[in-house]
Amino acid sequence: MMRAATRGRGEETMKLLLIEDDVRVAQILAEAFGEDGHETTIRYTGEDGLAYLTRERPDAVVLDIRLPAMGGVAVLRQIRSTDPGLPVIIMTGLATLGEIAEARRLGVTEIIEKPEVLKRFSEALARIAGRARPEDAT
Repeated sequence: MMRAATRGRGEETMKLLLIEDDVRVAQILAEAFGEDGHETTIRYTGEDGLAYLTRERPDAVVLDIRLPAMGGVAVLRQIRSTDPGLPVIIMTGLATLGEIAEARRLGVTEIIEKPEVLKRFSEALARIAGRARPEDAT
């Protein structure tokens, strides 16, 4: 069962973790998610995002595939090793075919190209909100 609250017209309010190293992009996305009624926590590195996930469990993670130090695929791999059911949306603009293939192999929930990111996020989050998932056991 989703922890998200209903916010009218059957839409769900979700708690999101956004992992994006570009401050401007992160702020724009968080604002757009907020306009859709979602609560967004921003982390600017993969390591900080994973540290957050040891303390909190959001309804979904929005992850840039190109991050400094620990890249998005490595972050996804770590998320899948500890929480295989957590929905993860990867954003990409410059990903290699190998990175995309590895993300798919690891079970990424959605892959969204950055040029169309804002219009597709509402659709992707609505699909995730509509799925039932077990509560965090901890």
